[in-house]
Amino acid sequence: MSKNTQIYGIRAVMEAIESKEPIDKVYIQKGLKGHLSRELENLVRKEGIPASFVPLEKINKLSQNNHQGVVATISPISFQTMESLIDKVLAQKKDPLFLLLDGISDVRNLGAIIRTAECSGVDGIIMPKKGAAPITGDTVKTSAGAVFKIPIAKTDHIKDAVFYLKASGVMVVAATEKTNNLLYTLDLKGAVAVIMGAEDTGISPSILKESDHTAKLPLMGEIGSLNVSVACGIFLFEVVRQRMS
Repeated sequence: MSKNTQIYGIRAVMEAIESKEPIDKVYIQKGLKGHLSRELENLVRKEGIPASFVPLEKINKLSQNNHQGVVATISPISFQTMESLIDKVLAQKKDPLFLLLDGISDVRNLGAIIRTAECSGVDGIIMPKKGAAPITGDTVKTSAGAVFKIPIAKTDHIKDAVFYLKASGVMVVAATEKTNNLLYTLDLKGAVAVIMGAEDTGISPSILKESDHTAKLPLMGEIGSLNVSVACGIFLFEVVRQRMS
């Protein structure tokens, strides 16, 4: 897949939303007027679909077709609900491994993380509906097709997933440099969920507060952090190492 699927035109996008297509994002031209455009904005808000109001130049870059100032991107995969994914995995596996992504914004980082997650036996990935990178053709390519092999859910807030996992007996571990605890001191053999944060800001403070444990990697160089996809790989394969030993 070279790029993610697009729908353009106000009526076409509205029909796609009403048909429950897996829409990642709707781009609407700034200053767009008219009854139909207001209807679209109301529908987007009602369905909780991420939307950006952008200049006409951005819309033209997304699509050279008769877009009427509106372009929607459709995910190449269908997302599960957070509760159904967790319940299904817990019913099938005693000590599952979940991965929560708090605002990963780069589509290639996301693809690399999904590839690593699949290779390390992650049972499900949970992402926020808003503020996260969409799953595009680039994500699919970077993941080496792993996006089609691992269940992925979207939730309104990652904090909801943290509460649900903890209530279900899953230990939640947040990867952050803002801690004195090293990853290698934790027992990761039981049911575990690892949280990775955004590339620039990390995990939000409110989610760190609700996590069972915070953990960091021992960095020996002068640079203070790793690329998030690399750090994620180290965290996930420490779980694998412990479970194999």
